[in-house]
Amino acid sequence: MAPELETAHSRTFVSRLWQVAAAISVSLFALAAFNPSMSDDANPAAAEDKNVLRVCAAAKELPYSADDESGFENKIAKILADSLGRKAEFVWFQKDAIYAVRDQLDKNLCDVIIGTDTNDPRVLTSKPYYRAAYVFIQRKDSPLKIDSFDSPDIVKANPIGFVQGTPAETMITKLDLYNDNINYVSSLTNFKDKRNSYTRVPPDRMVGEVASGKSELAIGFAPEVARYVKANDALKLTVIPDNNVRDDGQRVPFHFDQSFAVRKDEKDLMAAINTALPGIQKKIDVVLKDEGIPFEAPQPPT
Repeated sequence: MAPELETAHSRTFVSRLWQVAAAISVSLFALAAFNPSMSDDANPAAAEDKNVLRVCAAAKELPYSADDESGFENKIAKILADSLGRKAEFVWFQKDAIYAVRDQLDKNLCDVIIGTDTNDPRVLTSKPYYRAAYVFIQRKDSPLKIDSFDSPDIVKANPIGFVQGTPAETMITKLDLYNDNINYVSSLTNFKDKRNSYTRVPPDRMVGEVASGKSELAIGFAPEVARYVKANDALKLTVIPDNNVRDDGQRVPFHFDQSFAVRKDEKDLMAAINTALPGIQKKIDVVLKDEGIPFEAPQPPT
């Protein structure tokens, strides 16, 4: 078995793969100063209210979360809170979710994060409730047959959209396609300078470029792009197989288990979440299916 590249996907976690993009490194956490005004909605009294579950939530990060509660993770949060006999109270955060652990959870402004990589070392994570993959996005009428990074047609796609610092970049680099596509990829964020900062690639824009024909292929994390693909009948998703390796033989994961996360000292809350999970799994699955996310059962613990 090929050794596995130590990595994680979640937008709340900066992994080694994210470090290949100089703009998105672990040092990012130290360079971005916390601004208390970003979490003005936090209710300190709710920390002691066992009838409330304070949910760390991005105010503007669809399809995951939005302050109108239209994100699919907002829906999952309500299902979880109901199962615990509590009311979900969203603590809205104006920054990207990549800062949620440091600037919300660790500061006791909220109690739980939805959709974190299982076993994220900064937090206590629940048993996984689904496993999601990266996907190829194409027009249905595309003549290119692409279902893996070994597909001969992948080198014909021009341009290819992807997010820097993710597993997609690793494989694009392996195929010697990085230089051919980096200017296009940078255009997806309007060429914003990523030094010492994090700039999110809008998933609706990346998908929309494929729909309009500006891009022949995009590679994204299914939970982030599925909503926009589902909304356009001209598009299709293809799940990327989880058998990819770098030139040096290290495995590059493309499928990731997702969990709820709490502070490491919140063992009682985590126990309650794990106890509730089997009873709400079907409801969570319905949310994921409605979102159009192709998902699979989590991997058994090793």
